[in-house]
Amino acid sequence: MNPSVRVRRLAKTCGSFEAVKGVDFDIIPGEVFGPFGPNGAGKTTTVEILEGLRPRSSGEPASAGP
Repeated sequence: MNPSVRVRRLAKTCGSFEAVKGVDFDIIPGEVFGPFGPNGAGKTTTVEILEGLRPRSSGEPASAGP
């Protein structure tokens, strides 16, 4: 099944600080997806990039499926 969302090598830097570093994931239609991890892991930044609220520094943009 084709993913609804595909993210490859997503990165966000703020000066010399790497907030998000090379994130890859797919979200399949019907799948429940939620990022988790410790404070400062880049979860909110990743979601804000996917929502279009924050620009990415590099990586392939999130793509919607068919």
